[in-house]
Amino acid sequence: MTLSDLYRHPADLPPRLPVFPLRGAILLPGATLPLNIFEPRYLEMIDDVMSGARMIGIVQPASDGDEESPLGKAVALRRIGGAGRVTSYQELDDGRVAISITGVSRFEIVGEAETGKAYRAATVSYDCFAGDLTRGLGEEQIDRERLTRALKSYLHRNNLKTDWSVIDRAPSEFLINALSVMCPYGPEEKQALLEARDLKTRADVLVALAEMELATGSGPDGTLQ
Repeated sequence: MTLSDLYRHPADLPPRLPVFPLRGAILLPGATLPLNIFEPRYLEMIDDVMSGARMIGIVQPASDGDEESPLGKAVALRRIGGAGRVTSYQELDDGRVAISITGVSRFEIVGEAETGKAYRAATVSYDCFAGDLTRGLGEEQIDRERLTRALKSYLHRNNLKTDWSVIDRAPSEFLINALSVMCPYGPEEKQALLEARDLKTRADVLVALAEMELATGSGPDGTLQ
């Protein structure tokens, strides 16, 4: 059974999610985010998740800072995050847990939820993102040629290689969402990709970021190439 079979409507998704605040990370439908879990609070969270709905919310902290995942529960979170299901789980010899989360839908945080645990949880709404549950929605509006051209230029500039036969076969939705999750842009750019109202808008933002980088001759982190 695929995720699109499990989750067809917003009501199929849990209204309360354990949330993983992670700076510079987003999750979009169909894309996969690999994580190495080692902090006790998140090991506890994964234990609870795996015995429950297996759903996690990935959300960026709202404040600036150097911490990848801020300690405590006082740090404000971005209003929009991405919910996903744990689709891969491996316990490692050093006590860490390696997981992969596959995106299902974006969500809006309605409020903080009390857990009595070291990790955070939120009451969420998926209503504004019901379209996320329809696979392929908006693919016909994508300028695939422009997207591919920008990707080729970006990879060439950064001396990166890829299997183009795989990319050519990939559905536009998967390609755009996977690139948005994997691209090494900063928190603000990543959040703009996450909050894009539809697939075409996200593709346009992704292409614009790549074209801007190529025009300025700088990398995603602002360093000159």
